[in-house]
Amino acid sequence: MERESFEDGEVADLLNQHFISIKVDREERPDIDTIYMDVCQALTGHGGWPLTIVMTPEKKPFYAATYMPKNSRQGMSGLIQVLNKLHDLWVNERNMLINSSDNISDYIKTLDENIISLVISEDILHQAYRQLATNFDGVYGGFGSAPKFPAPHNLLFLLRYYQLKGEVQALEIVHKTLQSMYRGGIYDHIGFGFARYSTDRYWLVPHFEKMLYDNALLAIAYLEAYQATGQELYARIARETFAYVLRDMTSAEGAFFSAEDADSEGVEGKFYVWKEEELLSVLGAEKGKAFCQIYDISRKGNFEGQNIPNLSQGLIDETERQQIEDQREILFNHREKRIHPHKDDKVLTAWNGMMITALAIGARVLGDPSYLQAAQRAAAFILNHMRRQDGRLLARYREGQALYPAYALDYACMVWAMLEIYQSSFDSSYLQLAQDLNQQLIDYFWDDDQGGVFFYGQDAEPLLTRPKELYDGAIPSSNSLCIMNFLRLSRINGDISLETKAEQALKLFYGRVKENPAAYTFFLAAALHYFHPGQDIVIVGDRQDPDTRGFLDRINHSYLPRALVLFKENDQDVFKKDIPYVHEMKKVDDRATVYLCENNTCSPPITNLEGFTQQLQNRAK
Repeated sequence: MERESFEDGEVADLLNQHFISIKVDREERPDIDTIYMDVCQALTGHGGWPLTIVMTPEKKPFYAATYMPKNSRQGMSGLIQVLNKLHDLWVNERNMLINSSDNISDYIKTLDENIISLVISEDILHQAYRQLATNFDGVYGGFGSAPKFPAPHNLLFLLRYYQLKGEVQALEIVHKTLQSMYRGGIYDHIGFGFARYSTDRYWLVPHFEKMLYDNALLAIAYLEAYQATGQELYARIARETFAYVLRDMTSAEGAFFSAEDADSEGVEGKFYVWKEEELLSVLGAEKGKAFCQIYDISRKGNFEGQNIPNLSQGLIDETERQQIEDQREILFNHREKRIHPHKDDKVLTAWNGMMITALAIGARVLGDPSYLQAAQRAAAFILNHMRRQDGRLLARYREGQALYPAYALDYACMVWAMLEIYQSSFDSSYLQLAQDLNQQLIDYFWDDDQGGVFFYGQDAEPLLTRPKELYDGAIPSSNSLCIMNFLRLSRINGDISLETKAEQALKLFYGRVKENPAAYTFFLAAALHYFHPGQDIVIVGDRQDPDTRGFLDRINHSYLPRALVLFKENDQDVFKKDIPYVHEMKKVDDRATVYLCENNTCSPPITNLEGFTQQLQNRAK
């Protein structure tokens, strides 16, 4: 619509004559987008972008549409005709439009109403699993048919369900989906990183846009699958995803950019596709033919006469993959000479929080301290450049300017990130940051009457409604993340009020989630911390002690999704002040010592790796 209508002189004249036009970046103002998308779905029965809303000066909408051509065609109303009709109605039947806008506004305000459940049951976990299993594509992986989205939080939930219930099919669904996505064209086999979604059932033809949040959440899914299965393939995919982000999506100051467009030179996917003869000329006939055979590249092509590299012929083992690494690098360097897709260099707090989280997890799971350094550098950027003087987080940074009071999701993602950096660095300052940011979130967003967090803060611009985000769409909702953060922080610092808030939110949203549990899988993954809190693992020792390293290596290579790891070195003040039960824990016989705690009860201290491993295995059963 931008090219077809909004840059068109005739449309511009009509808009300027009768309307006040406001263009909204939905990534900078997700609060506006969320509210008026609800309007569109209420009025039209569907949603999507581009989104066009016409409203009264009081911001009450009376017309909504998604794509419209400039002029009517093929049964679609044209923007010119719609604008003229709306102007005529505004002049001649204004009261009708105003009454309509009042009714629509009243209806939208009812969408956020919830009935508090007095009892919540983990049966909802089993319902979600059955829904996902029913919707699973057993041939090509993923859920449903085209278009297919990665939905990494479905996989994170299934991994946890497998770990908790021993349901082997849940793990098989994760295996099939992770491997199918990697084999397909949705994964960039030349330059790494995942595209936003697949346009087909087979994961072959992506919408070539790459989003920061997809790559962050998918990296976490592959890391957890590596912990759960030990398959080196998953570790490599996570490393390659980080390589893409750190190479192409990281600013000079260490923050992460938002996205790369799908098209270059006005053609979608042009940067990513290959003709067979081009590849052969770059690699030479012998190596080129072998590469083409592996990656499904032919003269006929698999996409509009050209080729999207993919592994539809089958996975190759890690040894063979290493043997063709030089060829991949040659092709990558050749591709770099092409005109690149546009990079959206906005820095968004929430999306950065997700990537910081992924890198922090990757640092300990993969044993690579450079990932932790990248996570800490990005966190420092957010905290130094995207906070007001009073400490209030801001949502977006670009070209030296930070704008917009941060949303609940921004805070929730940063709390998550601080907790994960702590568990990889054991720098207690990150625990303090997590608690401080979480308290700000409560101050600005918590609903004292019913529970849950509002989308935008009580200090922000008032809009038509003040919704609470719950649906776990492309990214987890703010309420899902807050429930998880509240429960984890409560276990760390003993603040029962946080556990109470988490329970209040669970009861508030339980009825809505129960209607379609598979749409709220991050919410359910968070709820697992309530139904099955898991272990607190406290290590008392010296960082450089080989025994300490042995304990940490065993933890990092085990799949313990609900565990919290605390590390005490000497008599750290943070434990005396904020976590008194850890303050009392000491080394035994001057050796690195582990305490395993569950349900507010700690086992006797453990000083040998074999005993610790046995305890972990016993508790995992």
